[in-house]
Amino acid sequence: MSVIQSIRDRGTWIIFTIIAVALIAFILQDGVGRGGSAFSNTTTIGEVNGQKLERVAFEEKLAMQEKMYASQGAQRDQLIGSLWNQEVDRLLIEGECAKLGLQVTAKELSEILFSENSPLKQEFTDPATGLFKVEDAKKAFAQIKKSKNADQIKMINQVYIQPILEQAIRNKYSVLLQKSAYVPKWMVEKQAADNNQIASASVVFVPYASIADSTIKVTDNDIAAYVKAHASAYKKEEETRSIAYVSFSAVPSSADSATVLAEVSSKKQDFETTTDNASFLNRVGSDLPFYDGYFSKSRMQQVNKDTLVKIPTGTVYGPYVDGNAYVLAKMVGIKNWPDSAKVRHILIGTVNPQSGQQIRPDSVAKKLADSIKIAVAGGADFNALVQKYSDDGGSKAKGGVYDYFAQGQMVGSFNDFSFDKPVGTKDVVKSEFGYHYTEVLDQKNFAPAYKIAYLSKAIVASGETVTAASTAAASFVASSKSQKDFEQNALKNKLQILNGVDIKKNDFTITGLGKSRETVRWVYDNKVGAISEPTEIGDAYIVAMITSIGEKGTMGVSEAKPLVEGLVRNELKAKQIIASKFKGSSLEDFVKSSGFPAQRVDSLSFASPFVPGVGAEPKVVGAAFNKALIGKTTSAIEGTSGVFAVKPENIGATAVMQDAAALKATLLQAVQSNVYRGFEAIKKAAKITDNRSTFY
Repeated sequence: MSVIQSIRDRGTWIIFTIIAVALIAFILQDGVGRGGSAFSNTTTIGEVNGQKLERVAFEEKLAMQEKMYASQGAQRDQLIGSLWNQEVDRLLIEGECAKLGLQVTAKELSEILFSENSPLKQEFTDPATGLFKVEDAKKAFAQIKKSKNADQIKMINQVYIQPILEQAIRNKYSVLLQKSAYVPKWMVEKQAADNNQIASASVVFVPYASIADSTIKVTDNDIAAYVKAHASAYKKEEETRSIAYVSFSAVPSSADSATVLAEVSSKKQDFETTTDNASFLNRVGSDLPFYDGYFSKSRMQQVNKDTLVKIPTGTVYGPYVDGNAYVLAKMVGIKNWPDSAKVRHILIGTVNPQSGQQIRPDSVAKKLADSIKIAVAGGADFNALVQKYSDDGGSKAKGGVYDYFAQGQMVGSFNDFSFDKPVGTKDVVKSEFGYHYTEVLDQKNFAPAYKIAYLSKAIVASGETVTAASTAAASFVASSKSQKDFEQNALKNKLQILNGVDIKKNDFTITGLGKSRETVRWVYDNKVGAISEPTEIGDAYIVAMITSIGEKGTMGVSEAKPLVEGLVRNELKAKQIIASKFKGSSLEDFVKSSGFPAQRVDSLSFASPFVPGVGAEPKVVGAAFNKALIGKTTSAIEGTSGVFAVKPENIGATAVMQDAAALKATLLQAVQSNVYRGFEAIKKAAKITDNRSTFY
């Protein structure tokens, strides 16, 4: 159900009142990025080129995103990161557009609102034709009256107007960058000439793999020298830190498991005899409440469902282990149910599904739903009533129809009505969203369905187990005053020292530890060598020690090593190969000294620097196309996969010539597709202050 649909209890005109108010405010601001903030005196999340990103405004947008993405399982920390990036991009684009005089005018906004891609299209779509009734929308706009609901205005502005404005100005800026792309004629001609050539050569190839890695020692000095020589490729945009840590497990012991098993087993007889399963499960504190509905076998998630469906009605099976819990299963009922149903309905909403706010009193919704029931019984057009009254945007355009959905897919009462009642049944059904006047249109694929009650108790650590782990961790900290103590105590207690690397200031997780924001904060509040107090993370107590600080700028040896060690090793191999296996000056000399044969390679392409049977070797292909070297042998060339000597033999034209016009179009498209690089350059040059770690 859309946000707009959730506020339609007072008629279509309210929607457009809200939009109009937003439009008026926009016009007064005279374009994007020119209005002031209502929260300018509050603490800021950050700044982008002097433009403040206010915490209050950020939190409001974050709350909105949490509601929007709740059903997708989005994590708050993920949303914080993505929203920060969105807001930084927005402020950068607004700043650049202000310099250039780029704006989205009120007229342009209006055109977007009433275009075929309008976010309001669903509200004014003819269900018979699927066409957007623009004139109806404009007429409704002409009937605007003053709105009195500030919250609703704010909601529409945040969900619809602002995203439209931001996307529109971004599109303008992107188009501007794309149109600035240019490929000169000489470049096209040169590229076409090069691409239309092929070459042949003879090569001697000694692969790096011919020397065992174990024979080549790569030192820290080697790593440092390589990074220095390629400094631009190994820069860090922000500070990082690393830790070493030990873990004290607080997972449930065998005694803890036995205790839970005994508790669950003791409830079996009472569970079997009770007639009120819901109350019983609530009273005994089951981790799974009673679901008073049916599931087909295909819809059951339990791994032992083949056994569960054979339980006689009224009896209890178990205890058995399901994940990290002991479970008793009671067969409550079995019936022949369809696996899918087709219904149509008219929802008279009582709450906004996104915000949870009331949109009309329960009594008012019930009265309207009952009136619709009477009207349908009297011959009123169902589809007309859907278009006029339904608050369910998910089915409104289809005449209120939900076409063959699986059982368990809808909210409980609506689901049960759809599957329990015979085809043709019409009545009002109450759900958590309001009142649904519902008609069952069809059902298919009947099969047994099962109502099963589950008494579930998680296997959790006892107080004694948790205390033992926390005490051991505290004792470790008390005796660890230095890095040496930390390492010796770990050895003494047979604890494995693990590492967390590349920890950034705004991280919410540490590799290997999972959610660990508290530890990240501690890491950035302390110095190298500091040892933390025991921190509970998951089912363990963690003691951490800060081992290094990676300053912003060029990577240090420890950070760069995983990235460059292989490259440095190949460089060392190349030196060894050249010194021992490339003696002389001719190809024949290199064959003799290396012990590797000469190989002829044909149809080398300048446009695609691949050597057949070897892979990408641009230096080798480049040498093969050097006309000054035809008939001569190059000195040793350090390639990607080994050391080469190349003797170019022939350079000619391809059988099929590449068209210059087509090439120009391809080159231009490639340049235009890299517009984002221009924006990244702007972002890199911007002065960005990130204060997120202060608040999260």
